[in-house]
Amino acid sequence: MRGIIRMIEDDRYCIDVLTQMQAVKAALARAESEILKNHAKTCIHDSVVEGNAGDIEAKVGELVDLFDKLKR
Repeated sequence: MRGIIRMIEDDRYCIDVLTQMQAVKAALARAESEILKNHAKTCIHDSVVEGNAGDIEAKVGELVDLFDKLKR
């Protein structure tokens, strides 16, 4: 982000700034995907293995809320 801010402050060509912004968004999307996969492999998996119905319900609710936010 600092690089993008610096590009704007340096009055860099708009397309170059937009290209860099797209790269940052893509990197964030990849990180988001990896964190979500890790959450499913660990937190949700552990709740299922432990058979903790309340915890499973809470974790599923968190995912539903997250996906609702993504649709906005």
